[in-house]
Amino acid sequence: MSLWIPAIKNAFMKNIFLTAILVLILTTLSLAQQKDEAAVAGATEQLRKAMVDADRNALEKLLLDKLSYGHSGGHIDTKKEFIDKLSSGSSDFVTIELKDQVISVSGKTAIVRHKLDAKTNDGGKTGEVHLLVLLVWQKQGGKWKLLARQAVKT
Repeated sequence: MSLWIPAIKNAFMKNIFLTAILVLILTTLSLAQQKDEAAVAGATEQLRKAMVDADRNALEKLLLDKLSYGHSGGHIDTKKEFIDKLSSGSSDFVTIELKDQVISVSGKTAIVRHKLDAKTNDGGKTGEVHLLVLLVWQKQGGKWKLLARQAVKT
């Protein structure tokens, strides 16, 4: 009987050690996921602000050259078209409010869904938009950049 006690003790210690390693790995992965989600939320807020401010420089930094920007009416803009419309005032967001935002990160890709309520002044014509938006972000060089956006009317 006494021969079994050291074997049981060793097996028990090995299981505790492996469990501790597993908990450490899962905690590290969870913290990394939370960090990425926070960074994507920050990039989304920067995009919101850059759209309201029509900030060409900020938009250039946030958007990938391959941007596909889908409007709720079906038109799709390239990066250049989107920035030009905001900069010229033909598309003018006076305010943008984002609600019910959900972020999902998978590796170097993140999906953001939210409700967007905005006041607009497109070409001098005031209006409001209420949209459901899907954003696709890609991590490049340690920064999150917008690859695609699609909106539908609520």
